[in-house]
Amino acid sequence: MDTSAHDPGDVTFDFRELSARDKYKLLIGTVVPRPIALVTTVDPDGKINAAPFSFVNCLSADPPILALGVENHPDMRFKDTGLNIRLTEVFTVNIVSHAIAEAMHVCAVPFAPEQDELQAAGLTAMPGKTVASPWIKEAPAAFECRRHVTLELGKSRQIILGEILFAHYHAEVVDAERLHIDPAKLDAIARLGGSTCSTIRDRFDMETPTLDDYWSQRQS
Repeated sequence: MDTSAHDPGDVTFDFRELSARDKYKLLIGTVVPRPIALVTTVDPDGKINAAPFSFVNCLSADPPILALGVENHPDMRFKDTGLNIRLTEVFTVNIVSHAIAEAMHVCAVPFAPEQDELQAAGLTAMPGKTVASPWIKEAPAAFECRRHVTLELGKSRQIILGEILFAHYHAEVVDAERLHIDPAKLDAIARLGGSTCSTIRDRFDMETPTLDDYWSQRQS
């Protein structure tokens, strides 16, 4: 930590000098809120795996690309999600609503490999339409993805970009004609720092001003 040559109220950190754990703590507490995805995959034999991730976001609409950050085990072995995507090249991103938050948390338990996380969590696996990995019936929205490219970041993490091939929504979540998503019906949760999560139930609208609006406000 370095507070020299800064306002006395400022605290600064040189990321080049921080440990990986310290960088992680600062990032997850600052870059918030982050969506939580329950990612479902299958191994080459068809065994289902489900795991929650909060390093996930959409990066592009054309092509439609989701990004998923997957960390290895401490001994550098691939986690099941990363290994399954590497071997099958498909995965499904299920949006976590408040209604399935506790079930999502169950999927984070370090079960033995033979344990079905979705079954333990009381969630329902539905057959994928375009990929082998299932989607979760209770999730308000789910995206079936095909691996587009994998970025290897050092030895411990991959950024997996997936192209969305197919989407599932609960009927009340989306207006099929207007393609409008009702955020209240989606009721997604987000990750803050540590174990803290949040909802998106408090919202406000901010319309982007036109150039005329901007100058009009400046002159008033």
